Amino acid sequence: MTLLSLPSTREEAWRWSDLSALPALAARKVTDEERAEVAQLRDLPWIDGVEGPRLLFIDGRLDAGGSSLGPVAVGRVAAEADDHALARLAGHEGWTLALGRDHAPAGLVQIIHVSTGAADHLAARIALDVDAQASIVETYMGEGWTNRFTDIGLGKGARLMLNRRLLGSSGFVSLTDRATVGEGASLTVTTLAASSGDSRLDGQVVIKGEAGFVEVGGALLARGKQRHDANLVIRHEAVGGVSRQVWRSVADEYATCSVAARVEVAREAQKTDGEQSLKGLLLARTATINAKPELEIFADDVKCAHGATVGELDRNALFYLESRGVPPLEAKALLTQAFVADAVDRIGEDEVREAFHADAAAWLGGR
Repeated sequence: MTLLSLPSTREEAWRWSDLSALPALAARKVTDEERAEVAQLRDLPWIDGVEGPRLLFIDGRLDAGGSSLGPVAVGRVAAEADDHALARLAGHEGWTLALGRDHAPAGLVQIIHVSTGAADHLAARIALDVDAQASIVETYMGEGWTNRFTDIGLGKGARLMLNRRLLGSSGFVSLTDRATVGEGASLTVTTLAASSGDSRLDGQVVIKGEAGFVEVGGALLARGKQRHDANLVIRHEAVGGVSRQVWRSVADEYATCSVAARVEVAREAQKTDGEQSLKGLLLARTATINAKPELEIFADDVKCAHGATVGELDRNALFYLESRGVPPLEAKALLTQAFVADAVDRIGEDEVREAFHADAAAWLGGR
């Protein structure tokens, strides 16, 4: 794949990413027979008990038989990402959710992406007009390179809850978001990386309207030689904006989790309230956790703070649990799950939050 041009680790924004596996995944071919076999599988991790559209993509192609679109359209997507090395590969085909002010609630939109071992690219556009609301859960499975670009636009008073879980057995998932948040609008994005593969998460969010709210974060869980890399920039361009970035990283064995989070406050964005919380938990001293919080502030009437910590499990807490009959491995899992809950508990819907907790518990139980 000579046309595949990837960034180098010499570039600051990519210094913690390992993209060396992508050329081989991009060169791999998957037959229609292999896709058909996957399409027959119906034991997929849908969140039951909630109504709403369901979309199943196999290698970036919609499986119509396993999908019910509702208000979601599949086809040409009006989104551009030419300035990002991975997002620009997504092209212009994908899915679009556009809701107007008087649109009926769509319910919980569930999207499952399954990769059969090659590379697939897909774009998405989420456009919510004045006071529109939507809740979306995306689940990523499989063993290839899944590359996604999502363009998000929120009008005045709109509200979007976007939750993602990475559950693949191997491979690489790269997600790139570009979002603009209007006056009084709210955007929350939570990602749980509980797969056996690697990931790269990119986000650029601009608060353009007064009193906009943004919360982005999640939990990165890695073992073996896995690598998870999250890079997020939130830019405040309007008065009274609020942003929160909450990331929890757990690394075991020889794994690496990296988070670079940045807040930019323009001169006109007075009364901004921005916080960053980046915490890492090392389950083995051979693992690595990188945390890089940044603040760039040009306004003079703001409240911004950031914090970054990396540590091990509390020995006193472990001793307390073990002294009361809790086996050592179970005690470690309980404390680790409590650490991860800081990020997962921010999910608003009960059914979604419980599903994410179950995914995290399954990962911890596999130690």
